[in-house]
Amino acid sequence: MKILVTGGTGFIGSHTVVELTNAGFEPVILDNLSNSNRAVLDGIREILGKVPKFYELDCRNEKELSQVFENERPEAVIHFAAFKAVGESVEKPLEYYDNNVGSMLTLLEVMRKYKVKNFVFSSSCTVYGQPESLPVTELSPDANAASPYGYTKVMCEQIIRDSSKVCGLNSAILRYFNPIGAHPSGHIGELPNGIPNNLVPFITQTAIGKRQKLTVFGDDYSTPDGTCIRDFIHVVDLAKAHVAALHWLLKNDNQLEVFNLGQGKGNTVLEVVKAFVKVSGQNLNYEIGPRRAGDVEQIWANVEKSEKMLAGKLN
Repeated sequence: MKILVTGGTGFIGSHTVVELTNAGFEPVILDNLSNSNRAVLDGIREILGKVPKFYELDCRNEKELSQVFENERPEAVIHFAAFKAVGESVEKPLEYYDNNVGSMLTLLEVMRKYKVKNFVFSSSCTVYGQPESLPVTELSPDANAASPYGYTKVMCEQIIRDSSKVCGLNSAILRYFNPIGAHPSGHIGELPNGIPNNLVPFITQTAIGKRQKLTVFGDDYSTPDGTCIRDFIHVVDLAKAHVAALHWLLKNDNQLEVFNLGQGKGNTVLEVVKAFVKVSGQNLNYEIGPRRAGDVEQIWANVEKSEKMLAGKLN
């Protein structure tokens, strides 16, 4: 079964391509390489002994996207392709709305044209904004995002809901918390183009001297050490959850479900920094800076629904 994976050379996308292949699916990668590198395909080849078919194009290009659907005839789509940095979205809101919402509209239109109904969407815990109570469940109030990036996910989720009513979409919306880590082989991991916007790649690049120092954004939050709390989930676990969601979709029809994907507990930014220093034995040059626009103070997930409905769906 062919699965179109948009953003498939990105951090989460590349790991999901590996897990899809291991589960017996045939992923087809689509990516414009705006925040990834073609060398990721070499890493996938090292892991799998082969590389999936790859198309370099932008999801907003309806003509080229339609040609991919015409050539490949996928039976499902996993949609990762999006700009994803909270801070950058505050500085460049128009680019984020154009790319993230625009690509969703074009993709769903082409899916409708080719009658592809199975859809897994890469959403985010940013849709919750700063929750009034923790942990957040899938029923916690959303649409209170603290950044343009978060609002693009809110909008895309609503587009899916509205489309489902008239197009018969069979959808799983996956709200992930904070993916970290790399494939155990070391052949793929998180290596964004340019300056990282996520914590762990900035830590590792600082440790090897590629970055002069790490800035921790704020130490005056109402948390145990004053830094933000996040729910960190390993990227391979997250990738396997996408496979589980796909299996769930294929056993159901005309469904729309939302799933939180996290560990179900929170850690502060400084706890992560200090854990890296302890485990690696590598001193880390970091400083405390001002708060970053768009950041929420603390958030972690209730994952009972995912554990109940997706556990055991990997085979």
